[in-house]
Amino acid sequence: MTILDRYVTKEFIGIFFLVLLLFTSLFMIVEFFERIRMFLSHKASLYQIVSYLFFRIPMMVSLVIPASVLLASLIAFSSLSKNCEIVAMKANGISLYRTSLPVITTSVLICVLAFLNSEFIAPYSNQKAEHIKLVEIQKREPMGTFKQNQLWYRGKDGIYNFKMFDPQMNTLQGITINYLDKDFTLKMRIDAEKAEWKDGQWVFYNLLTTRFTEGEFPSLEHISTKVIDLPEKPSDFNIIQKKTDTMGYAELRKYVKKIQSEGYDATRYIVDMQGKIAFALVSIILVIIGISFSLMKTERSGGIMQSIGVGIIIGFSYWIVHAFALSVGRSGTIPPIISAWFANVVLGIASTIMFFRVKT
Repeated sequence: MTILDRYVTKEFIGIFFLVLLLFTSLFMIVEFFERIRMFLSHKASLYQIVSYLFFRIPMMVSLVIPASVLLASLIAFSSLSKNCEIVAMKANGISLYRTSLPVITTSVLICVLAFLNSEFIAPYSNQKAEHIKLVEIQKREPMGTFKQNQLWYRGKDGIYNFKMFDPQMNTLQGITINYLDKDFTLKMRIDAEKAEWKDGQWVFYNLLTTRFTEGEFPSLEHISTKVIDLPEKPSDFNIIQKKTDTMGYAELRKYVKKIQSEGYDATRYIVDMQGKIAFALVSIILVIIGISFSLMKTERSGGIMQSIGVGIIIGFSYWIVHAFALSVGRSGTIPPIISAWFANVVLGIASTIMFFRVKT
């Protein structure tokens, strides 16, 4: 690495960590004020509040890394341009493509670290933060668990097992309910393909009811549709439902394969799985856009405040487009891969065009 490479990299990394700290702090402030009513209503202690916010930091860092990379590249190269350092580099025969190489290389390293954070650190910390919020602060009893890619719940009337719970559609898939008496003897079992929460009650579809009577053969009853009186509401199952942001890519991929092999629709999980990779790699695209935008101007016209404004606009535009594409993909309107990578492809094309239009 040359002296010039070290100089440019140092400028970029210094600004990157400063912006990352600023954005993460803003996220923590917003998160605190969003949850303050919940904290006060449940009389959360200072330790619980600080612990919750602390375990939310890894996810916040993952979310703001792309915008931090973009702003850091914009500010760094705008500063180099404003101080005539770009002119000096070009006068010494150093192309702008070569000047930007250490920053692009650094952004690749940042992408790798961002993916490792979202794969190993953020899922655990998110799960811990949810536990603090639901169990320690809201005092909700953890009556279920997520094991072997299945949901197990100890209900008031029996033990429930679900293959999948969709909290957005309030539906259950692959249901088995075991009703036990006071001596923990199985007296009835219900197996159903699907259940939906409609008008304040659970409607089961394609269910098989098996009743067990001592000294007699079990009696079977198959019904296409029936309302089952379960005392639990969809919100009761949220405490055990493992969300995609509490799973790494490898765990989510394993879960997708399992529910697909059992014949269930895994579209929303495939979208989120692909989205984890797409979001981790977008930093490379954004840093190229930041460099290109800074260098497409004449050397003395770059303004740092203008670069910050452009960075904020581009960053939020990506978030909006990416989130919209993911929501459309989860609904099944477009294929999961297209929805997850749509924003990246659009920005990738734009960054390529801008980069090669820079006057070296």
